Amino acid sequence: MSRYPLNLPANLKREAEEFASRQGVSLNQFIMWSVSEKVSALRQELDDPNFPGITYRRGASGWVTPVIRGTGIRVQTIIVDTQTGLDPEQIAAEYELDTHKVSEAIAFYNAHQTEIDANILAEQKTEEKHD
Repeated sequence: MSRYPLNLPANLKREAEEFASRQGVSLNQFIMWSVSEKVSALRQELDDPNFPGITYRRGASGWVTPVIRGTGIRVQTIIVDTQTGLDPEQIAAEYELDTHKVSEAIAFYNAHQTEIDANILAEQKTEEKHD
C-alpha cells in the first residue's frame, strides 16, 4: 500500500472524523472506503439511480458488492439480519444508521434480489468450506 499525504479543509476533516467515529473506524479507513466507493462507482457505473444511498464497492475478495453509501455495510448484511427476524428499527440501532437507510437497502434488495441472493449463497458456500 502506498502512502499519500492529504490536506483536508478543517471542517471537512472534522466531519469525516465524526462519521468515522460513528462507524467505529479510523479516519484513514473512512477516507479509504470513501475513495474506494467513488472510484468503484466511476469505473463500474453500476449504481442504480433509483437508490442514491446504495453504491457498489470492490471488496477484499475482488467482488463488487452493493453497500450503504458512506458506511461499508453491505446490503446483504442488512438482508441476512432481516431473515433472522430483526426489523428495520433494530437493524438501524445495531449499525447506528438512520432507519431510512435500512429501508432503502431492503428496497434495493427487492429490486436486485437475484444478485444479492447469489452473493449470500456464495458467501455461505465459502464459509461451509472453511468450517
